[in-house]
Amino acid sequence: MQHLLSSLAARLQQHHLRLCTAESCTGGLIAASCTALAGSSDWFEAGFVTYSLATKTDLLGVDPNLIKRYGAVSEPVARAMAIGALRRCQADLSVSVTGIAGPGGGEVLQPVGRVWLAWATRDRGTDGAASDNITLNQASSFDFSGDRNQVRNQAVTAALEGCLAALEPDPESGQS
Repeated sequence: MQHLLSSLAARLQQHHLRLCTAESCTGGLIAASCTALAGSSDWFEAGFVTYSLATKTDLLGVDPNLIKRYGAVSEPVARAMAIGALRRCQADLSVSVTGIAGPGGGEVLQPVGRVWLAWATRDRGTDGAASDNITLNQASSFDFSGDRNQVRNQAVTAALEGCLAALEPDPESGQS
């Protein structure tokens, strides 16, 4: 985990970018992992812990109809959380997580260990200035195994790996 965090920090600093998180089932573990690294104030902007449905709506602007239609643990909600986090702070990259860490709460269609992650970036103009435009990079579903802490820790690792992947150069544009 330390190597992953160090790589992410270096990449964010290299491009003068800042990260924010929007967390549900991890309860702030992604943000805590980031801020455990000395110097994180240079690249970490904010962490939103939106454990309840109301805070997803109130703090991140997730449409309650998305939650009603798809459920809190869903791709549309994870996407809305990632976008909402960027709209509420000055970060350049966001990661969101929503899932069922267990031991209870799972169902046949949404088993314990099901986690949705999404990553979004703030677009930059040709001059490098941040804009209000936000691009959703990716949303992925994971089925982690183990107890509650193992599921949450696996989600943190996947979130950080996805952040690093979101910062990889775009092979089509030749930009990094």
